[in-house]
Amino acid sequence: MTERETRVSELAAQYLPDDVLERFRERADVYDRENRFFDEDLAELKDLGYLTLFVPRSHGGPGLSLFEVTRLQQRLATAAPGTALAINMHLMTTGVVKALADRDDDSLNWVFDEVMAGEIFAFGISEPSNDWVLQGSNTEAVRTADGGFELTGVKIFTSLSPVWTRLIVHGAVASDDGIAGPDADEPAEGELVYGFIERDAPGITVSDEWDVLGMRASQSRATILDHVPMKPERVSRVIPAGKHPDLLTFAITSNFQLLIAAVYAGVAARALELGAAGLHRRKSAKAGVTFAEVPEARTRLADAHLDFMPVTAMIDAYARDFDDLIDHGAGWPLRLVGARIKSAEAARRNAEAALMCTSGSGFGNKHELSRLFRDATAGLFHPPSADAARPMYAAALLDG
Repeated sequence: MTERETRVSELAAQYLPDDVLERFRERADVYDRENRFFDEDLAELKDLGYLTLFVPRSHGGPGLSLFEVTRLQQRLATAAPGTALAINMHLMTTGVVKALADRDDDSLNWVFDEVMAGEIFAFGISEPSNDWVLQGSNTEAVRTADGGFELTGVKIFTSLSPVWTRLIVHGAVASDDGIAGPDADEPAEGELVYGFIERDAPGITVSDEWDVLGMRASQSRATILDHVPMKPERVSRVIPAGKHPDLLTFAITSNFQLLIAAVYAGVAARALELGAAGLHRRKSAKAGVTFAEVPEARTRLADAHLDFMPVTAMIDAYARDFDDLIDHGAGWPLRLVGARIKSAEAARRNAEAALMCTSGSGFGNKHELSRLFRDATAGLFHPPSADAARPMYAAALLDG
């Protein structure tokens, strides 16, 4: 085993030992059935120091790399996808701060101190019908006399809704005529503010609605903002809307896409395990052997495995490049988004193939694959969608 892989194994034993994963896997079924938050998982993750993974040693944490954290997240997702997806939002935020610090921007290092003090960070960027995502916002941000902002709008899929204490958000800065946000038919323009709001600030309402197909434990409810104050010292950036490169948005995109990809890679890997187990358990009356020896069944699982192998290679390679400060320039979005889309596709395909390997038993709601199949469908809804991403890939080849 290489030094790098030895290190990954040591981290897995330290932060996600086998007995912990088994408890998480058992509870994942309960959380899904009861449609409730993963309180017990979170308590164990806190005790293990999992929420501090990205915090540098200089601030009291282990200072793990994005590569190392994506490997851990893949492992966590094999047991509890909903837990992994939700905790991603805290890790993504702290990973962004580490990425900035690694690139000589210490403006958000206060986040490390708050993480060590027990604060839980979440991600409040996604909005209804905002396919600009990071390049625009439907949330209005009005400047206040003290240099801060007041934000009014709706953020959707806010994972960790029951427990977050700090939320990274963005909004379109209101112009002099009081109009905020880009015109839906025109390129994003104006300015965007990025920063953090606190859970006890006035004007925050967390929706009670969360009755969804999969990833139920994440409790990714909508967050309604009504003139919510963003303190001046919590304003991180005011940048032009549209395609204007900035280190903060680059760090957000990189951590978001690769950490999300890691979760679905974990789902895909677990599906293969369950599919193989299903074939070994079933015996063919026609062939007189287990289905693990039937060519058609072997081929189905082999194809799923073959499709899956490049996914983990993409995540590993791009995460290491990010850690090593490799400059892919305009090629970065192609890599990052591609890894996440292909990972989610592999999760859905593998879950389907594995279901077929289990025959009718996997169709029962008590079977882990039933939940895994539903969890995998959540991969359809992370931005950008495949439809939104295709123009980017076409333009890279066709538009010079």
